[in-house]
Amino acid sequence: MDNEYFASINEVSKRLSVPAHTLRYWEKQFPVAIRPTTGAGGRRYYRAETVDRLVVIRDLLYKHGMTIAGVKKLLREGALPKNADDFVQGGGEALAGNALQQQKTGASINEQQLNTVINLLEQAKDLLKVV
Repeated sequence: MDNEYFASINEVSKRLSVPAHTLRYWEKQFPVAIRPTTGAGGRRYYRAETVDRLVVIRDLLYKHGMTIAGVKKLLREGALPKNADDFVQGGGEALAGNALQQQKTGASINEQQLNTVINLLEQAKDLLKVV
């Protein structure tokens, strides 16, 4: 898309295969990232860079299973990727403070940390048996 081109909410909705009401909801959830221009009668028009951010947000939410809170965290940290697939494949979780991993598992620690804790507890259990 050309940066001078403005797409209507219907055009963006069709391009992203997302209902228009979802786009309006995302505007409220991500006001820093999604700011359409409003025209006559309050119609929304999106710049090319806004549509690109919407594509990334859609992919993180729908394709990679992140929650809205996870995407908000990426935005707060300035870590919203240019491409969701590259972000996930490139280990973007570390850049985003493990936000993606936490959103996928619903846990505040990752699997490796959990295994470490389990091993320490098993060692402590063995030590207590000896005494």
